[in-house]
This record gives sequence, structure tokens and C-alpha cells, in this order.
Amino acid sequence: MRSEIYYLQKYKSMKVKKIITLRLMLVLTVVFSIYSCSKSSSSKNTSSATGWKINDKKGGFQLNSKYKKQQAAPGLVEVEGGTFTMGKVQDDVMHDWNNTPNQQHVQSFYMDETEVTNAMYMEYLEWIKRVYPPDQENYKNIYDGASLDTLVWRNRLGYNETMTNNYFRHPAYANYPVVGVNWIQAVEFSKWRTDRVNESVLEKEGYLKKDAKVLDVKGEATFNTDTYLAAPSKTFGGDDKIVLKGKKGSKSKPLPASKGSNGSTEQKNVYAQRSSGVIMPEYRLPTEAEWEYAAAADIGQREYNVYKGQKKYPWSGSYTRSGKRQTKGDQLANFKQGKGDYGGVAGWSDDGADITNFVKAYPPNDFGLYDMAGNVAEWVADVYRPIVDDEANDFNYFRGNVYMKNKIGDDGKVEIVSGETQKYDTLSNGKIIARNFPGQIDQVPVDEKETYLRINFSQSNNIGYRDGDKQSTRFFKDASSEEDNDKKDANKKRMYDSPEHSVTVDSLGNMIRKYDKSSKRTTLIDDHVRVYKGGSWRDRAYWLDPAQRRYFPQDMATDYIGFRCAMSKVGPKSSKKTAKGKPKQ
Repeated sequence: MRSEIYYLQKYKSMKVKKIITLRLMLVLTVVFSIYSCSKSSSSKNTSSATGWKINDKKGGFQLNSKYKKQQAAPGLVEVEGGTFTMGKVQDDVMHDWNNTPNQQHVQSFYMDETEVTNAMYMEYLEWIKRVYPPDQENYKNIYDGASLDTLVWRNRLGYNETMTNNYFRHPAYANYPVVGVNWIQAVEFSKWRTDRVNESVLEKEGYLKKDAKVLDVKGEATFNTDTYLAAPSKTFGGDDKIVLKGKKGSKSKPLPASKGSNGSTEQKNVYAQRSSGVIMPEYRLPTEAEWEYAAAADIGQREYNVYKGQKKYPWSGSYTRSGKRQTKGDQLANFKQGKGDYGGVAGWSDDGADITNFVKAYPPNDFGLYDMAGNVAEWVADVYRPIVDDEANDFNYFRGNVYMKNKIGDDGKVEIVSGETQKYDTLSNGKIIARNFPGQIDQVPVDEKETYLRINFSQSNNIGYRDGDKQSTRFFKDASSEEDNDKKDANKKRMYDSPEHSVTVDSLGNMIRKYDKSSKRTTLIDDHVRVYKGGSWRDRAYWLDPAQRRYFPQDMATDYIGFRCAMSKVGPKSSKKTAKGKPKQ
């Protein structure tokens, strides 16, 4: 009995000690975690270079330490970059040689989920008409220059007036891809979209007056992203009631004022900057490499770190018809299926369309992108050349770089375009297009200040790099020849002997168009033709292959070429993985 009591007391004593130990460990764990959090928080706001405090309210170095990752801008989906075989791998029945395979790598980027629609382009034109009224002398050519060509639907032996009059503006076609837009207009739309999206973002963040983008905008008072970054006080015509100093309504206030070099007192960090992390990169046309990579979507047949072959179309398989039970036999894209067959017989349409179709009418590819084959072909950024020079570059390949910089005035500040200084370009077909808009910063080519002793670029215009040099021309003669110094003979030595149409204006202001009727031209290729990719509603299945490439003059439009926008991704290659490379749970 006595021994039983002894063991019982000993058991209770051990239990009490165990409970005390567990409680002590729990307290230590909590204390340690609090200490770790405070230490982590402290280190996040302390410079690892100097030990100084970051984001000190008294001043000093400011950094958005709360920035997590880039958010997809309106209309865009993420495309994780990687390596792929650009060009046609399968046997080409046409024996074309302009899409020979080569290995390329593209960085991660964002791309429009669908092609730009009629509704999206109508919004663009409505904004221009409201801000730059066509009835004002300074702005009369802006709206006309941005307007698309509805006459592309006409055919000498076909009745398409219904499309000419209704396709763009009728609500029945609001979500159909826009056509009749030339390459230059597509680029200008992308710039406009950049400004409108960033204008909205800055308004939400409290840097711009609410609803100013609708109520206060006018020709000489608009928002431009580059102007805001370089000279924010000149945005919206310099109206400080619209362009706010500091985030309105937020706890963060502008840093204390400090004296500048000229003795003037100025506040610091009162406007959003690149370092703020709220301003989006620019919308733009995708490069040819990006477009082809996104269209092929080889990620859908990835096995470990290799692709299981190359797909013929943006979907898996070698056929254009669906093999799924519910949609078996349906076409997976909108294209011409045979002579006189644009959509099948009445009562049963193989692809559900005769001309274009509404976006998202067909299944997306493995990146979640719609109509990367069929519906309409699409402009890309590149200047066309028969060969992709992968020996010169195999990373983010692009031919068409023309480097520009902000124009600086005599006062040492950037020059802002006004209604009086705005410039226009007259295209070869006579159409007048605005080169810039009031409120933007005037641009000039880079010069020796930027190119001196550089090894990565040496001039502003790089379109003809490693191409079109004198030694490559079919008419090349010895450099010592007197003929080579004759300016009149220079055109005969061009590598691309393309037609030279011109437009001039006489003393009375009348436009004189000169059409090049020469029968001695050897090619249509020059520095003003751009690549377009993908098949369209007018094309046979042969052109649905993402590797196919064609070209068209950048100042002309058709009823089968549209476009979509892209945006570069900043930060990590993939946002779906942790630092260790393991997928997030």
C-alpha cells in the first residue's frame, strides 16, 4: 500500500513538471517568434549597404519595400517565358525558306487574352474626338489619322457594303476583332492604352484628382506616362489641382522640403515614380518571337524540362477538328476550308463563321490565349526580313529597334508637345497621321552622348543591322569605284530595291501623290514592311501554323489583319513558384 502511494505521488510530480516544461517552451517559442518578426521587420527597413534607415519620415532613401509582384494589367494574361524552337520544324509543302528553325529564348511577358475588338478601338476614337475635337484647326487631322479604313471590305467583284457600313460601329460586332487598322495605328493605340491605364492606376492610388480623366481632360491638358515621370508638374497642363502632391487621403505625406542647388525650396517624393511600383510598363505590339512562342504554347506538352515534340497548331494534334465527344467534328479555329467555303453549309457551320467571329468563340490555347490561329491575322512589332539572324542574337529577338530620347530645350528641361508644335506624317498612300500628341514629350534620335564607346549599339536606327550593307547588295562594286560615290547611283545599290511611292505638297497646299510605276523593281521588301502572324478567316489551314510569317506595308490595312497588345513582365520569370523552385500549395 505504501509503495503504491509512493509511485502515485511520483507520477503526479512528473506530470506537473512536464506541464511546466511545455508551458515554458510555448512561452519561449512565442517570444522567439516575436523577436524574429521584429528583427525581420527592422532589417526590411534598414539598408544592408549602409545600415541607414529606409523610408525614414525625416528623409533619405525611399523604397517601396511592400511591393510583392506585378499585377496583370487590364485584358492581359501572363505568359511564362522560356526557350523554344522558332520557325517551321515540319516539312513545308511550299518549300518556303523564310521560317527556318532556330533556337530562341523569350522573357516572361503579358499578352492580350483576345484580339483588340471593335469596342476597344471605338473607345480610343471616342476619347480622341472628345479631347481633340476635329472641328478645331490644331486638331483636325488627329481624329482622321487614327480612324480605321472601313473600305477594306470592298471587293471589285463582291458585295460587301453591309460590312463597310456596319462592321466597325454596329453593336452586333462590338466583340469582334477590329480590322482596317494599319501597323502605325496599332502602335499608337498601344501608347494611348498605356496612358489611360496608368492614369486610372494613379487616380486610384491618390496621385491624381478623382474623375479628372473625364471631367478635366482637354487638348492641352492630358495625362502622359512619360511626361508624368520626367516632368510631373507639367502633366494636365501643369494644373496642381489635378496632379496631386502626395497620396491624397493616405497616411503617407510628402517628405520635408529641402533646398535645391539654386537655393529654391522643393519637396521630395511627392509624385509617383518608377520606384513606387504602381506605374505599369507600356502596352506595345508583341515581337514576332513572343507572338510565335505564345501561339505555339508548347508548355501544354512539357515533360520535365523538355517539350514532347512541336505542335503543328496552337492546339495539340495534327488536325483542325475537335476530337472531344461534345464538340467532335467542329473546327477549332476560323479559317477558309476550301474554295468558296468560308464556314460550311447552311444549317451546319464547321467553324460557325463566314467572316470574322466574336472573340472567345473557340477554345483557348494552353496559355489561355484565344484566336492565336484563325479569325484575323495579327500585326507584330518586327520589320520583315527573310531570315531571322539568330547568330547575332538568340534572346528576346527583335528587328526594328530605333532608339529615341527626350528632347531637352534651351532651359535644360524636357520639351512638351503643344498644339502648335505637334507634328504629322504623310504616309505613302496620302493618309495624314499624328506623330505625337499635345502633352507628350518631344522625341529625338539618340546621338554620340549615348553611343560613344558602347559595344552593344552604335546608332539610333538599328533596323538594317547586319543586313542591307553595301557588301551584301547584288550590285556591289569595289569601294574605290567612282560610281559608288555618285548619289544618283546610290538607289541602284540598295539591297532591297522596293517601289518608292511619294507624297508631296505644292505651294497651294494641294497633295500630289506619285506612284512608282517602274517595272524594274526586284522586291516589295524595305524598312517599312512589318511582319504579321497567324492565319485568318480568309486563309487556308496552311497559315494556321504559328511558325508561318508574312509581311505587309506598315501604312496599309486589310480586312483580315488585326492585332493584340503585349506588356513586358518585371521581376521573376515565374510568379507561380517559390524561391526554391517548388510550386506553391
